[in-house]
Amino acid sequence: MGRAALADIKGKGFSELAKETKTDTDVKNKVSNANKNKNTTSSESRGKKSRRRHKKMMVPAAVVVSPVQRLFDTCKDVFALAGTGIVPTPDKIEQLKAVLDEIKPADVGLNPQMPFFRLPVTRRAPPITYLHIHECEKFSMGIFCLPPSGVIPLHNHPGMTVFSKLLFGTMHIKSYDWVVDVPSNASAAVDQSETVQHPGVRLAKVKVDSDLTAPCTPSILYPADGGNMHCFTAETSCAILDVLGPPYSDPDGRHCTYYFDHPFARFSVEGVTITAEEKEKYAWLQERVLPEDLAVVGALYTGPEIVEN
Repeated sequence: MGRAALADIKGKGFSELAKETKTDTDVKNKVSNANKNKNTTSSESRGKKSRRRHKKMMVPAAVVVSPVQRLFDTCKDVFALAGTGIVPTPDKIEQLKAVLDEIKPADVGLNPQMPFFRLPVTRRAPPITYLHIHECEKFSMGIFCLPPSGVIPLHNHPGMTVFSKLLFGTMHIKSYDWVVDVPSNASAAVDQSETVQHPGVRLAKVKVDSDLTAPCTPSILYPADGGNMHCFTAETSCAILDVLGPPYSDPDGRHCTYYFDHPFARFSVEGVTITAEEKEKYAWLQERVLPEDLAVVGALYTGPEIVEN
C-alpha cells in the first residue's frame, strides 16, 4: 500500500474509518464465508466419494469352507432321505464321491507320524484307532487309523450305503456280496463217513481281493452290491475315512455282524455246483462273535471343526 493511501486513512475520523472498516470486513467475511462454504461443500463431496470408494473396497471376502465342512454339508444333502435299504440316486452318489475324492490327510488333521500309526511294542494285534467326526440318524463320518498289519475283520453293513476313502498308505481289501437263491445252511464233510450241519453258513461271491494304495478314488458299497461284507488289512500304516448312510443301529435292524470266510470246497449244498475255475471266486461265510483280539480305541478328532447349521 502507498504513502498517500496511508495518509488518507489517518486523516479521516474514527467514525468514518469504522464504517469503512466494517464495510471492508463485511466484504471480506462474505468472501471468506463463500470460500468456507465452497471448501465445506468440496470437502463433503470428497468425503462422500471417499466413503463410496471405501464401501466398494469393503466388499466381504468369500467365506472359505473347509473340505471336511463341505463333506458334512454334502452328506446332509445326499442322505436327506436315508433309511435302511435306501440308496441315494446316482447323481447324489457321484456328488459325494467327488467331494471325498478331494480330501487329503491334512484336511482332517492327520499325518502318518501320529502315535496311533505306530506298531505296538507287544506282540498282540495292533489296536485300531477311531476318530469320530459326526453321527446323526441319517449318516456318520469317522476315520479308522491302522498301524502296519492292523486288521478290521470281515463284517457287514446291513441296508447301508458306505463310502470309504483311503487317505494314505496301502491296505488289502477283501469283500463279498451274498449269492441269492442259495440255501443258507450247508453241510461239511468232517471225514468220509460223517457230516455236520452248520447253520448260519451262507454262500457269497468275492467282489474285491486286492491291494489299494493312496491316492485312489473312494470305494462304494451298497446294501446288496459293491462288496457289502469287507475286511481291511493294513500293509503299511494307513487311514480310511468312512461315511455310512444310514449308520449302524440295533433298534433299526442295522447290527454289525462279523464272519469267518471258508473256502467253497469245505462245504457242500445239494444243488449248488460251481466249476473248478470259479471256485476261488466264492466262499462260505459263517457268523462269529466279536473277535477277542479286535481292539478299537477312540481318540479325539483334531481336524477342522464342523458347523452344524
